[in-house]
Amino acid sequence: MSAITLPNEYGYVLAAATSTFFINSLHFFLTGSARKAAKIAYPRSYATEEEAAKDPKAFAFNCAQRAHANFTENLTPFLGALLVAGLKYPVFAASLGGIWSTARVIFALGYTSKGPQGRLLGSSVGILTDLVLKFTAAYASVGFVLGW
Repeated sequence: MSAITLPNEYGYVLAAATSTFFINSLHFFLTGSARKAAKIAYPRSYATEEEAAKDPKAFAFNCAQRAHANFTENLTPFLGALLVAGLKYPVFAASLGGIWSTARVIFALGYTSKGPQGRLLGSSVGILTDLVLKFTAAYASVGFVLGW
């Protein structure tokens, strides 16, 4: 078994991965602010449907909470694909990672300010970028298995 040597440009991959820490913090602040404004006490995760229908602040809290949940649902596969793809294609993977991170900020800000329709641009760009990154990771993995 041969060792994997990190490419010189792998730092870019790590920088793209690190950007997600700050996106998570953005979600924390957006959700926390919306929770406070809606007066939804812990440990409740969401406002009820009735509360959200009557109170725009409760609806906004639900949107912020859902945006954050969507981010965490997508983070692990994204990071895995980024780190694997970056072993063979560090600049390409890091570029995709930067685009994905930017799309996730657009998603978060859009969803929390405009509701579900506000997430569409960030979601579209993020899904496409994520898909390309996953195929790049798969291709890189096959290359490692086959020795090319």
